[in-house]
Amino acid sequence: MTRTRTAMLAALTLVAGASGTALAAHSASGAAAAACTVDYKVQNDWGSGFTAAVTVTNNGAATSNWSLGWSYAGSQKVTNSWNAKVSQSGAAVTAANESYNGTLSTGGSASFGFQATYSGSNAIPATFTLNGVTCNVDGGTDPTDPPTDPTDPPTDPSDRVDNPYVGAKGYVNPEWSEKAAAEPGGSRVADQPTGVWLDRIAAIEGAGGGMGLRDHLDEALKQKGSGELYVQLVIYNLPGRDCSALASNGELGPTEIDRYKSEYIDPIAEILSDSKYAGLRIVTTVEIDSLPNLVTNVSGRPTAVPNCDVMKANGNYQKGVGYALNKLGDIGNVYNYIDAGHHGWLGWDDNFGPSAEMFKTAATTEGATVNDVHGFIVNTANYSALKEENFKITDSVNGTSVRQSKWVDWNRYTDELSYAQAMRDKLVSIGFDSKIGMLIDTSRNGWGGTQRPTGPGATTNVDTYVNGGKYDRRIHLGNWCNQSGAGLGERPKANPEPGIDAYVWMKPPGESDGASKEIPNDEGKGFDRMCDPTYTGNARNGNNMSGALPDAPLSGKWFSAQFQELMKNAYPPLS
Repeated sequence: MTRTRTAMLAALTLVAGASGTALAAHSASGAAAAACTVDYKVQNDWGSGFTAAVTVTNNGAATSNWSLGWSYAGSQKVTNSWNAKVSQSGAAVTAANESYNGTLSTGGSASFGFQATYSGSNAIPATFTLNGVTCNVDGGTDPTDPPTDPTDPPTDPSDRVDNPYVGAKGYVNPEWSEKAAAEPGGSRVADQPTGVWLDRIAAIEGAGGGMGLRDHLDEALKQKGSGELYVQLVIYNLPGRDCSALASNGELGPTEIDRYKSEYIDPIAEILSDSKYAGLRIVTTVEIDSLPNLVTNVSGRPTAVPNCDVMKANGNYQKGVGYALNKLGDIGNVYNYIDAGHHGWLGWDDNFGPSAEMFKTAATTEGATVNDVHGFIVNTANYSALKEENFKITDSVNGTSVRQSKWVDWNRYTDELSYAQAMRDKLVSIGFDSKIGMLIDTSRNGWGGTQRPTGPGATTNVDTYVNGGKYDRRIHLGNWCNQSGAGLGERPKANPEPGIDAYVWMKPPGESDGASKEIPNDEGKGFDRMCDPTYTGNARNGNNMSGALPDAPLSGKWFSAQFQELMKNAYPPLS
């Protein structure tokens, strides 16, 4: 998958002479190769700061340790880094290898990234040195380059933009918009872009007389006009789907991987590859609530579910995700984002790293590679607060860490933003592209209204401190079904934070998570007690009440009472 960047600088080909002084290489065919090559690219620039990705390639003798140096001509100051130890003294910056990426063979490369602040200009460094030897320079952002228009379409469909959300408006699903607008006060949000869920084979052609995939894409072309537009699709129909939650079980049995490929992914890929739609930016969220289940809900864990053991044993989750990434990743204007759970699921040490490794396993299965992955999405259809501002993971009360509170329960993250940024760093460290971006679903994590705390809780103990100040008003982080008190979160926007491609409403607000009681249906959806407001819980929610709203319909069906509650408790509030 090619991700385009800003205009490239002309390469400066330099080679070390016998004295160690950098000399310009001859322009003849017999010119000596540069001892090293540096690719320095600004990923995001918000006027007072930026993030950059750097790749150094060693063209000389192999080395077991490396140190890359450069100097800034402006006021740039590095504030944090990943995959390298970056230090700065005045204008001079040094990036040294970590213990796991120190070996650089001849022709080998190492990549790292960092965040920095600046004022004024942000010119790229003129020269770099690898272990004291001057390198050539390739790439980056030069403020003297002519500005580019983010709405300019790529010259080739395979030439993907860095962030599909930048410079583009979002597709408004007319079916969802009509339902939202019909609600009292719903016109305030009915024009927001939401995800289109392809949750069964019939949805491709249009289930129950509704719009099919081509219908949505044709409508997207109308909405696009002469500018850029992104369309968000949720790929959600794995065999044995959502092995730990009956409410979102699917139509395919645990062994029906061949049907998933031939009857579901292949037809979707065929439609998306139609040249008619080459001008659309098609964002896919690939199989929510699947891969983490193979880490957290299998034998050996107190939350184990037999169905998840089955799916771990047959490998069809990994095969299905890999197949989808491979097929859809071959389409030039498709941007694949893998679902990566949320902080209240994977934020603990024994879940975090193993889940990242599971994502990589799936992304290198069935012909897929990490280059088929444009990024990851967190909090899909969930309720975790975006930012908890009244307490930090490093806080303590009377000498007791907040990690010991019942709410945090030794988690390393307090909210989705910190989790998403940390997960991104982890994924890059294990081999995903340093340019990957994260999406955060903010459709139902606003937690506003009269119950929103205005400051920290009482310092009687860690529990009063955390519970009194936390925005997320759920009874327990493990509660996920139609949560009482939830509100609309941040409206969709591009590049809201470093490493975050966008805040999105992937779960259409007002669509149910699951039925409050058993409802016969032909969609394969079962009844999960976590959607029953009278349920007293299980190991996955600490044996607490479910916190679910009453009288909910099947998952995906319109739930007016929930939509009204989401609007009432929106944060930022609706005007």
